[in-house]
Amino acid sequence: MDLQELTINNISYKVIKLLGKGKGGYSYLVSKNNCFYVIKQIHHEPCSYYSFGNKLESEINDYNRLIKININLPKLIEVDYKEERILKEYIHGPTIYDLVKEDLINDEIVKSVENIARKCFEHNINIDYYPTNFIVRKKDIFYIDYECNEYDEKWNFSNWGIKYYSKTEEFLSTLK
Repeated sequence: MDLQELTINNISYKVIKLLGKGKGGYSYLVSKNNCFYVIKQIHHEPCSYYSFGNKLESEINDYNRLIKININLPKLIEVDYKEERILKEYIHGPTIYDLVKEDLINDEIVKSVENIARKCFEHNINIDYYPTNFIVRKKDIFYIDYECNEYDEKWNFSNWGIKYYSKTEEFLSTLK
């Protein structure tokens, strides 16, 4: 599908490109009045390893939950309930995935994600630690996905996420 524009509550935004597809939706880089944003379009495609309730409500609830514990996130600007779309702040910078691919990951970045993980653990939360979900801007790390769940040790950073923060077998399999 070649989208030229997307609307949020009847306001049009020019689609620049598809940024990615996740379990819950498609994220597009869009522009309006020389400013960049991200529109996440919720999808209802099946996901064999994850069950959803109301995806749009989950996004909003998860955003609010993570903001309360002071996780760096792109600002949620507006919600279009009818079209199931979210307008978010665009955070410019490479993903941690890109940095791992280019051998530019460093201990400071990993320690920053470990600090986020510690904060989440203290509040009984897991986030999706996959490295495409984090943008590095200067010395700040932003979790650009709002997804969070009740804490489960199996899915914490040290047991699951860290595998993808270096060129391990798990990471290399994502390049195929």
